[in-house]
Amino acid sequence: MAMIDKLNMEDHSLVEALFRLQTTAYRLEAKRIGFDEIPPLADTVDSLKRSSDTFYGYMTEAGELVGAIAVEEEYPGELTLTRMMVDPNFFRQGIATKLIRYIFAHYPDFKTYIVSTGSMNEPAMRLYQSFGFVPFRKEYVAPGVELTTMRRKTER
Repeated sequence: MAMIDKLNMEDHSLVEALFRLQTTAYRLEAKRIGFDEIPPLADTVDSLKRSSDTFYGYMTEAGELVGAIAVEEEYPGELTLTRMMVDPNFFRQGIATKLIRYIFAHYPDFKTYIVSTGSMNEPAMRLYQSFGFVPFRKEYVAPGVELTTMRRKTER
């Protein structure tokens, strides 16, 4: 059975797999939104290892990393979903949905959850909105490239 678990960022081969997954996923997003300077594309295996983000991975029964999400508490009481990635060969299998649900279940005490994505990334926009995320800020990060930041507030 597939499972989600916190990734051990000391495991070099696992971090290499995460790096390959992130590069593949974010290159696809870069193409979708017409902007190839998405920050995760500047990462290296070493910069991923040093990241302050906490990573969770979705592993197949065979132990292959095919999805991952990263979070960071950037402000007290506010959890930011900093990265979301799914192997394109595993699209439309509910992996991103399962990863988000996992985060909500494992970080239930936050009043606010934040996520940002390219405004032109319609699949991501729909996914986050389906979880109750509401756009509250839009900014241009380059000519013609708009980033939408969304938040989901909980009743706590």
